[in-house]
Amino acid sequence: MSYITLTNNNFQEHAQQAGTPLIVEFWAPWCGYCRRLGPVIDQLEEELQGTIKIGKINLDDEPELAERFEVDTIPSLLMFKDGHHGELLVNPGSKAEIQKWIQEV
Repeated sequence: MSYITLTNNNFQEHAQQAGTPLIVEFWAPWCGYCRRLGPVIDQLEEELQGTIKIGKINLDDEPELAERFEVDTIPSLLMFKDGHHGELLVNPGSKAEIQKWIQEV
């Protein structure tokens, strides 16, 4: 697990200026489903090593980022590539759903 903890201070650098695509997970420590999804995200990072990076935004610590990207439900995922993001994936139900979303974005 080598994800990047994203904050208001480092978001621009990691998500919008990075050359490697970045999947951002919006989560909170009290969210049971977020904790269950964590190992799936870790597996995907391992499988896609070198082609994507993973960043996590704790909504309790960074509510401004959640508001900026209109995240109302967690967990939610956004992928940034070349400074832009695709559609928000809200509460994914399976690893396969996330893999399909990655391919589409």
